[in-house]
Amino acid sequence: MRVFIYKRINKSFFVALCDCVFLNPDNPAQQNMTLKRKFVLSSLILIIIAFITIVVCDRIISKAAEGKLYNDVETIPYRKVGLLLGTSRTLANGNINPYYWYRVQAAAELIKKGKIKYLIISGDNGRKDYNEPEAMKMDLSGMGIDTSVIYLDYAGFRTFDSIVRLKDIFSQDSVTIISQPFHNERAIYIASREGIDAIGYNARDVSKKFGFRIMLREKFARVKVFWDYLFGTKPKFLGQKIFIP
Repeated sequence: MRVFIYKRINKSFFVALCDCVFLNPDNPAQQNMTLKRKFVLSSLILIIIAFITIVVCDRIISKAAEGKLYNDVETIPYRKVGLLLGTSRTLANGNINPYYWYRVQAAAELIKKGKIKYLIISGDNGRKDYNEPEAMKMDLSGMGIDTSVIYLDYAGFRTFDSIVRLKDIFSQDSVTIISQPFHNERAIYIASREGIDAIGYNARDVSKKFGFRIMLREKFARVKVFWDYLFGTKPKFLGQKIFIP
């Protein structure tokens, strides 16, 4: 009799405790509520982890570029080769892409001032009707740049590919990267991982309002850099080496 009463008391205590804290095992409504709480808690933890990951990756990449970015063509050191990172020439509405135009102008400045001798243009040529390197070469020619000093990399589908190919295909271990500041930072970090001594010449940036979506995407692109190295990602294409005198 005592054992029976003791078991009844313990069961009653457990049920009461579950009712107060989490759930009543015999109450489906409370079980559903607990599952919802667990889902919300798990989602919150994942959001916090994602936020911390984005912040840490962003700061590591920005830190790696400290002292290696230049805004003034007069003060940037000479490097034999410059690397112009490609982007689309036009926007969806048909207007000229300012990121594109400012990068081309920056590359022309470096060549005209004798800060680089040769220029590699690395961009996407994944379709017959889309060719970033050729478009940039044509616009540089229109600015009076001698195209004989320009080398085209048609397989620069991503910044990662452009930097890896710079060393593996073009055999360069020293370079001036030409793009907007945020892009140069990421490219310089990748270059450091590849054993390339890189500095960046900052092309003119765009307004925060215009570039908000690009800057947001950049945060995730920086996380992707660490993902690439964690899983040993390789460029989409490599191919035969190209000699630069």
